[in-house]
Amino acid sequence: MGEIIYENQLRYLTSFRKESDQLILEIETFAKEKRVPILDWLSVELLVNLISSHKPKRVLEIGTAIGYSTIKIAQNLSKRGAVHTIEKSSDNILIANENFQKSGLTDKIRLFEGDALSIMPQLKKKYDFIFLDADKEDYENLLDYSVMLLKKRGILFVDNLLWHGHAAAQRVPPSYKNSTDHIRKFNKKFMQHPKLQSTILPVGDGIGLGVRL
Repeated sequence: MGEIIYENQLRYLTSFRKESDQLILEIETFAKEKRVPILDWLSVELLVNLISSHKPKRVLEIGTAIGYSTIKIAQNLSKRGAVHTIEKSSDNILIANENFQKSGLTDKIRLFEGDALSIMPQLKKKYDFIFLDADKEDYENLLDYSVMLLKKRGILFVDNLLWHGHAAAQRVPPSYKNSTDHIRKFNKKFMQHPKLQSTILPVGDGIGLGVRL
């Protein structure tokens, strides 16, 4: 985060945060302590605002993790809205389901267990909103399936497109080189995609927004 936004700016923005949901705060604490990657809270606020204004009836989340962003999406859907979420980690699935039960929103959430690259081709109905936050080596292939499953004028929301600042760096640490290469390839494909009106925003770890043409 420090490589994308200055610390004093982050402190300033944090001073305006109003999150009061105890379950959300507990999940954030758990994620920090256990080093589980979840969506940055600034990105969550952007996601929530888009969900609240766009009012999608069907949302697809690719990468549930422990259910943090899933719950935030479900909390802000319309009465008839639903979120489908895909996760392949059995450990994450167990924790996510526990969090869904605590949230009281299980009627709005459906969890698909398995690899998104296997599950997405089997999905028949299209979605108004798709949130992509999965393994970076799969991003390019997941983009293809996401575009196929996205309704016209639907929104594609993608996390980690600045990848800790490495996507724009000349020198990348060896441990990040492979994942950074995947992100750079994805970004080029995303920004040049003929069926998307795309932009990348310096929010959180870099958010991609694409509108299906």
